[in-house]
Amino acid sequence: MLSLEESKAESYDGIDRSGDRAVRIAKEVFNNPEPGYREYKTSSLIANEFTEMGIPFEDGIAITGVKGIMDTGRPGPTVAVIGELDSHIVRGHPNSNQETDAAHACGHNTQIGMLVAVAKGIQSSGVMDTLSGRIAFMAVPAEEYIEIEYRNQLRKMGKIEFLVGKSEFIKLGKFDDVDMAIMTHTDEERQSGKFSIGGTFNGMIAKLVHFTGTSAHAGSSPHLGVNALNAATIALQAVHAQRETFREEDSIRVHPIITRGGGAVSAVPDDVRVETFVRGKTIEAIISAAEKVDRSFKSGALAMGAGVNITTIPGYLPKSNDSDLEKLHAENAIGLVGEGELIQRGHETGSSDIGDLSNIMPIAHPFIVSASGKAHGVDYIVEDYELAVLTSAKAMTGTIIDLLSNGARKAYSLKESYDPPLSKRDYLQTIRGFAREDNFVF
Repeated sequence: MLSLEESKAESYDGIDRSGDRAVRIAKEVFNNPEPGYREYKTSSLIANEFTEMGIPFEDGIAITGVKGIMDTGRPGPTVAVIGELDSHIVRGHPNSNQETDAAHACGHNTQIGMLVAVAKGIQSSGVMDTLSGRIAFMAVPAEEYIEIEYRNQLRKMGKIEFLVGKSEFIKLGKFDDVDMAIMTHTDEERQSGKFSIGGTFNGMIAKLVHFTGTSAHAGSSPHLGVNALNAATIALQAVHAQRETFREEDSIRVHPIITRGGGAVSAVPDDVRVETFVRGKTIEAIISAAEKVDRSFKSGALAMGAGVNITTIPGYLPKSNDSDLEKLHAENAIGLVGEGELIQRGHETGSSDIGDLSNIMPIAHPFIVSASGKAHGVDYIVEDYELAVLTSAKAMTGTIIDLLSNGARKAYSLKESYDPPLSKRDYLQTIRGFAREDNFVF
């Protein structure tokens, strides 16, 4: 029987032996970026890998998701390793798709390489014989909350309920048999260090806002029209005026864009669309800020005598890590990169659907500092694939071995001591409670 350290060493050797393949997969995904709920090539790539490895899997989950299972045949908790399938939309990125502007400007492509590396490392090393429980390999679509109008149409067609993948996976019961989850995200260098842990994220809700006016000749008879663009402009200024009322400790972020500003320059705009997120550190803070944002949108319509439809759509819940699972993950990372390379994160005002998962089970979501440029920017590039894919995979593999060795003693202990903020039922009730549609005509 292998000792704990021998099991890790064997699995790390397995990752190194298959390392070229895992890195090639990450780069192949990078060169074929696909936005959320449209990751067909990436999904197929994962399915093919699972087929070759003989890992039973289900695909087509939430349109493009894939879930594979490695079962030790001995009772124990299930640990999920998560990889995100989707890219962002970044026009001008050197590797963006010329038709869709999709680009991996957030490093999700490396997560797919990690997923394969962890599976190959465990499978090829014989370590499964020393473990109890199961490992779920989950390739999840649509982490980035983008293309809201497109996804809202998918929702109206009944193809999805939620606009992000982990929420769909939760609703569909794909996490019902999972007890805890780990994943690793790439990060650009902000301070010295290679591996960062901890930190919390904002949650958020999304709003689709549709201002309606009356078209008329913009030159000869604008007085006969109702200018929806002016209504939207006034509304956005009202949103900006609210910013001084947001408390610092709530970490509110509101960042609207106009996606349609009218039809023709010669006509008074009668159809104007706005999208925005309302982000905050707590659910209560998000709700409070959202009420102010809604009042602002109504004020613009009222001023111009226009109509406004405000569709509020569930987004992400605030994220936190489980301290015990995170500590275990960090210990394995330190063994690989050294204690001096560890970075402690604080609260961050971005958001992710891993926050939703963190409200119903223990999660660890560290970052590996392996990229340059700005996240979601035209210059974001993963520079060190060995660090991003292979080192990350080893840290997760070591964590899995710690959890599921010795009859899965540590996994059982972590599971029993964890008190989830929400049950699955309460989670679904909470995020469904955000959804609403309000019409105002003045």
